Amino acid sequence: MPASQIVLKEEPPNASDFALIRRSVGWENPELPIIQNSINSSLFWVSAYLGNRMVGCGRLIGDGSMYFYVQDVIIHPEHQNLGLGSQIMQSINQYIAVNCPPGSTVGLLATKGKEAFYRKYGFKPRNGQELGLGMCRFI
Repeated sequence: MPASQIVLKEEPPNASDFALIRRSVGWENPELPIIQNSINSSLFWVSAYLGNRMVGCGRLIGDGSMYFYVQDVIIHPEHQNLGLGSQIMQSINQYIAVNCPPGSTVGLLATKGKEAFYRKYGFKPRNGQELGLGMCRFI
């Protein structure tokens, strides 16, 4: 199906759809109630659908004041390289431009090899030269 038939909605997905798209890219999932709580706690969502099937998403999480994080920009493998990730990031950047106050920080953790994609949207790598290296802990 052509990318022109994919519809972007600025709304959260249901927990089952979100779990499916995460699984499509090899990510593990917690229990559905945990996923639903995470969905409900997000600040902003962009969900992409081809008919009833979710084929992409992205969201912004954070405290809504000083710290924001781009999270879960996921495109189903069958729909990658069609510009869908760029459309999702453009929507997220529009939200950031309107809702993130001056002095706030927007971060993200890029999948290995996707750093150049996020540079197009103003993100800079934390390579240890200017700022410390980024770190994370998986539970």
